[in-house]
Amino acid sequence: MGKMLISFLSGLIGFLFTFLTNYGHNLLGTSLIRGIYGFILWFVLAFFLRWVLGFIVKQSASGRSSELAGDDEALGGNLDLSTPDEDEELINLLKQKPAEDNGGSEGFTPLQPPKLVSMKDPEELAKAVRHLKEE
Repeated sequence: MGKMLISFLSGLIGFLFTFLTNYGHNLLGTSLIRGIYGFILWFVLAFFLRWVLGFIVKQSASGRSSELAGDDEALGGNLDLSTPDEDEELINLLKQKPAEDNGGSEGFTPLQPPKLVSMKDPEELAKAVRHLKEE
């Protein structure tokens, strides 16, 4: 009954607020309809908020009681997501290593791609351009 009373009072506040803000600018019927919409919206929001808060409180209360009880059912309920310290490995990765001379590496050689430009006769190229212009 307590949840309904608080939700009803919240809806009534929403109705009065919406009705009074609309009454000066709209007709009585329009203001009443908008006030009813305000009542419904505020009622539902208050009911939902009380339900969510009740759910959170119940979950936190059940979590505390299981921690205090120390049952085997509570094992594995908490998850610790911490990573081990790997500072030395990170420092070693960031340090530059001297070049190793295995004989297999010849150093840097730039890539030399083949030329894509063809050296065709200029008259053939002009003929191809004229052919493409016609189509």
